[in-house]
Amino acid sequence: MTDKHSSDSSASPQTQNRRRFIKQSGAASAAVASAMATTRMIRGDEPQAATAPKIRIGLVGAGGRGAGAVTDSLAINDNVQLVAIADLEAATGESLRRRLKRNQDFGDKIAVEDTSLHSGLDGYKRVLDDPNVDLVLFATPPGFRPSYVLEAVEAGKHVFAEKPTCVDPVGHKACIEADEKARANKTAIVTGTQYRRQTNYVEAIRRIHEGAIGEIISGTARYCSNGIWYKQRKEGMSDMEYQLYNWMHFIWLSGDQITEQAVHNIDTINWIMGGPPETAYGGGGRFTRPEDSEMWDNVAVDYVYPGNRVISFMCRQIPSTQGDNSNVIYGSEGIATIKGGNSGASIVDRNGKTIWEMPGDIGAAYKQEHKDLVDSILAEKPIVELRDTADSSLTAVLGRMAAYTGQKVSWDFLTNESKLDLFPKDLNIKGPGAPVGFAVPGQQKLV
Repeated sequence: MTDKHSSDSSASPQTQNRRRFIKQSGAASAAVASAMATTRMIRGDEPQAATAPKIRIGLVGAGGRGAGAVTDSLAINDNVQLVAIADLEAATGESLRRRLKRNQDFGDKIAVEDTSLHSGLDGYKRVLDDPNVDLVLFATPPGFRPSYVLEAVEAGKHVFAEKPTCVDPVGHKACIEADEKARANKTAIVTGTQYRRQTNYVEAIRRIHEGAIGEIISGTARYCSNGIWYKQRKEGMSDMEYQLYNWMHFIWLSGDQITEQAVHNIDTINWIMGGPPETAYGGGGRFTRPEDSEMWDNVAVDYVYPGNRVISFMCRQIPSTQGDNSNVIYGSEGIATIKGGNSGASIVDRNGKTIWEMPGDIGAAYKQEHKDLVDSILAEKPIVELRDTADSSLTAVLGRMAAYTGQKVSWDFLTNESKLDLFPKDLNIKGPGAPVGFAVPGQQKLV
C-alpha cells in the first residue's frame, strides 16, 4: 500500500497548482537568464523577463521570535510575500501586520488581508488550509512544534521551524516522521539553528573536522546568563491561558532552559561530534525562580559521546552571576573556542599560539537561514534538516531527564523505550492546564 503522504499527490489540488506555478515560473526565468547570458542583443530587443515566482508565507506565532523570523525572511528575500498570520491573540497578529506595513522597505511584500488574520488555538489550521500559502513559519511555544510541523508537511507546505523542535521523546518521533515525509514530498524544512549558517561557526567546525586540533579529546559547552522573562498572571485568566501566556516557565511548553535556550550549544556540540551522545548524567536545581515556575535555574550535565569523549555542559539563569556562552573543544594538538553571538571563534595550538580566528555576525546568520530556505524551494532542491535539530533537541531533553531524575540516562532509552509525552491530553483554553510542579531528583521518575 502506498502511503498517502509519500508524494506530491498528498497535497491539495490548490497546493499542487501553486507548486506547478513556482516550478514553471522558475524554469522560465532560468531560460530567459540563460538566453540573455549567451546571446548578444540590440538594446530594446531584450526579452521581457518571466514573472519571478513569489513564495507566499504564513506566520504562526506573531510574538517576538515570530516577528523576528518573518522580518528576516522579508528583508533577505526579494521574491517572498507575507499573506497570512495566526496567533493565539488576535491583537498580536494585527499589531505585527501594522508594524510590518510601516516598514517602507517591504512594500507589497505585506499582503495580509483581514480574512487572513487568524486567532485561537486552531488559528494555525486556517494557515495550513490556505491554498495561497506555500511556506509556513512556526514560532509558537516549542511544545506545539512537533505536531504543527508534521501537519504542515502533510498539508504539502514548506516549513521554517524555530528551535527547539521537541521537548520530549514522543515529540522527537513526530519530528522524525515529519522529516521523512518532507523528503518524500520534496518539501523543505529549515530550522532556527542559525549558528549552522554563521560563517565563523562553519569555518571553525570545518577546520576541527579536518584535523586542525588533532583528535577530539573532550570539551565544554556553556550557556550561562543572568535571567529570563516572566509574566505576571492577568486577572480572570484560566490556568491554561496563564500557562500559554507565561509559557517559558512550564515544561510541557518550553522544555526548561536547557531545551529552549541552551539547545544552540548542544546543537553545536552534536555538529562537532557527528551526532548525539550515548549517555548523560547530571544535576542542578532552583534558587531564584518564581514560586509557580517549573523551571530550574541551573543544569549541569556530562554528556558521553562515542569514543568515551566527555563534553561538560552547563546552563544557568541566575541574576548577578557571570555570563558565558561558549563551546571549547580540546584536541590532541590544539584547542578550538567558538563563542555565541558576535564574539567570534579561534583555534590555538598546545602552546597557546593563535593559528586561526574569525569574528562572528549573528545578524547575518539569522537572515541566511531564510535565504537558504527560499532559494532551495525555488531551485527545487528543498533543504530538509529537521532530523538534526530534533536530535539536538532530544539531546537537551536527555540532559534534562538525567538532571531531573538523578539517573544516568542513555540515548538508546530515550529513542527506543521512553514514553514521556508532556503535551496535555485535553487542551482547553478555559481549562485547568497541565499539572504543575518542579522536578525533585530521587522523586522524579524516569518514564
